[in-house]
Amino acid sequence: MNPNRSEAQDWPDDGIILYDGVCVLCSGWMRFVLDRDTREVFRFTPIQSPYGRALAQRLGIDPDDPDTNAVIIGGIGWRQSDAALQVVSRLPGWPWVRGLAAVPRPLRDLIYRLVARTRYRVFGRHQVCDVGGRRYAGRLILER
Repeated sequence: MNPNRSEAQDWPDDGIILYDGVCVLCSGWMRFVLDRDTREVFRFTPIQSPYGRALAQRLGIDPDDPDTNAVIIGGIGWRQSDAALQVVSRLPGWPWVRGLAAVPRPLRDLIYRLVARTRYRVFGRHQVCDVGGRRYAGRLILER
């Protein structure tokens, strides 16, 4: 069983990436994906929004102490390093990233958790939730 995967078939949206909107690194991740997602496959929701909070709870992520991003793809909720690989491998020019799945998940997730645990200290925090500004307004979901 994959601990980074959960069924989310009853979730109303697909291609949704959950991120920590006050985390500078996580906001950078959001912008990285949005800038490269020319087919507009993905939309984002900060965990601090009502929609993001509900998604986090559905995926078993504590919205008050998030330790991972997540993505819904095809009715499956992916977390930690699996979520990152699922997203990046679908970006134009980045399919080679699928090869990183050959790295054992425990090692990938160990590195992921180390970065997640130190992200505020190393990269900083925003004072308010970063939702990307007007340029990305149509790609963000805050409420439903």
